[in-house]
Amino acid sequence: MAKRDYYETMGVAKQATPDEIKKAYRDLAKKHHPDKGGSAEKFKEVAEAYEVLSDPDKRTQYDHFGHVGPNQNFDFDMRDFSRARRDFEEFGFGSFEDIVDMFFGEGMRTGRRRVQRQSRAQQGEDLEYRIRITLEDAAQGTRMTMRVPRYVICEPCKGHGAEAGSKTTQCTQCRGSGEMRYSRQTMLGNFVNIRTCERCNGSGELLENPCRKCRGSGRVKDESTITVNVPAGVDTGSRLRIKSEGNAGVAGGPQGDLYIVTEVKPHDLYQRRGDDIVIEQVIKFTQAALGAKIKVPTLYGEETLHIPSGTQSGQQFRLVGKGMTHLQSFGKGDQYVIVKIQTPTKLSRKQEELLKQLDAEL
Repeated sequence: MAKRDYYETMGVAKQATPDEIKKAYRDLAKKHHPDKGGSAEKFKEVAEAYEVLSDPDKRTQYDHFGHVGPNQNFDFDMRDFSRARRDFEEFGFGSFEDIVDMFFGEGMRTGRRRVQRQSRAQQGEDLEYRIRITLEDAAQGTRMTMRVPRYVICEPCKGHGAEAGSKTTQCTQCRGSGEMRYSRQTMLGNFVNIRTCERCNGSGELLENPCRKCRGSGRVKDESTITVNVPAGVDTGSRLRIKSEGNAGVAGGPQGDLYIVTEVKPHDLYQRRGDDIVIEQVIKFTQAALGAKIKVPTLYGEETLHIPSGTQSGQQFRLVGKGMTHLQSFGKGDQYVIVKIQTPTKLSRKQEELLKQLDAEL
């Protein structure tokens, strides 16, 4: 059956500009997208036409000789649509390879290369452990000891997964290649899927006599005691990485990392705003009117604060460097003191008279 004219396939004139061809391809790719019910045959036809018409040299050759001219060499494979792939993904349609896999299976992409043979040894997984600390601990730093459940190296086999003196043998399922090949017949021809062997996990080898305790994995479940230095300045959601304290690796592989995630408990007295601390302090109305020196609590002990005469309720004062330690730099934040003037609820007769006299003079 003769191939359809590329211009007709794209729905453009022979004089179409590159931008017009690109726009037509974008519209057709949307129309024939698999999520919209497009067919593999139509999708391949559009991509093939665009691959030729979007390339100046190929287009000139096609215009002169059509599908059967000298050195035409228009023998297409879905894996070779480099220009169509680039523009397809640029238009926001997702991965071009994912579309190929959806229609023809993984072998369309992997048929040109062999599955990389893997070692039995694999790195252990990273772990995450959450801790709760007080605001004081977050401000000054603390040292904590915890019990962390994780995989540890199997002692009998020392992490290798085999009994003493045991050897490895060739995997009988993949015959040592580490891969399995599956042939699949499609409407476009016979394609081969190449997948990692599930029995040996791509290593091509099997243990002759696996360790009885860990069953060949080289690790077992346990709880480990770990001491962590929590630096000053952490906040809720801060993540601390402790290298090589995660799960032990499989079959002697390297150990994963441990991530400590902190949660800072709410405080009854202080509010945290970034690296600053805010506190409300109640004072007498006479202190506000006449001025005074008062003691104010901070995360590092009491501090003396000067209250000037005429201070109003809600007025804010700053204690420099009495806030949280900066986690990734030097210094500390500040503490802000918001004063609240206390009004007495019970007055003696003498106090009432004095207030009346004061009111009359104001």
